[in-house]
Amino acid sequence: MLPRIRQDARVAGVAVTGSIAEGRPDVYSDVDLILVIDDEAYDAVMRERLALIGSWASLVAGFTGEHVGEPRVIITLVGPSLLHVDFKFVRASDFAERIEDPEILWDRDGLLTGALAQQPPTVPSLDFQWIEDRFWVWVHYGATKLGRGELFETIGFLAYLRDTVLGPLAARRVGAIPRGVRHLETIAPEQARDLQATLCGYDRHEAGQALLATVDLYRRWSDGGGAIVERRHNAEKLAVRYLHDVIDQDR
Repeated sequence: MLPRIRQDARVAGVAVTGSIAEGRPDVYSDVDLILVIDDEAYDAVMRERLALIGSWASLVAGFTGEHVGEPRVIITLVGPSLLHVDFKFVRASDFAERIEDPEILWDRDGLLTGALAQQPPTVPSLDFQWIEDRFWVWVHYGATKLGRGELFETIGFLAYLRDTVLGPLAARRVGAIPRGVRHLETIAPEQARDLQATLCGYDRHEAGQALLATVDLYRRWSDGGGAIVERRHNAEKLAVRYLHDVIDQDR
């Protein structure tokens, strides 16, 4: 694939991130490629992305990544045999903005190497106040779904809270980059074991206990990491009381 990409003069370089760059890929790993595009050609390349990928690899299927907040990415399957490859197209002037260092596969004029040398990675920080302002409203919301007997909604919402709140908090506790619940079993095994209490089957009692476990873990893990957080104590008291009232309806 790389020799074909290099034939396009608009591409300044190619890098790889993720488990491959970190030196820990396995047979289930996808490939996360960064295509660095000359600024003046970027808009034209963005309009041609799927066609370009089809000329570089045996494209089976592909779509843009708005659902993960990254419209610059084309998520694909190439094959056979099937391989998941993400192609992220970035302007050359934006390449240095990153949360981790990629491995450079090809660098046309040294631009990629120079950009990485000039600017260090910026590790995203958790906004503890943003979470605190929302968490107790979310607890009340989950309790209403439980009370109404909408267990699919409740189970899905528990997954949302793990991905949005508990997973990032767990990663922070071990000094890892917060990325939902990705790789928690490896990077934070103790916290991953604790998170099992937030799982449930299609059972109202189990779902209620999972919501209570979610509240408990949030209280234990949301110390703010030294940041000043204005706690919403009244919202917490009322939301947790409401959750208990809903759970007690079964007794």
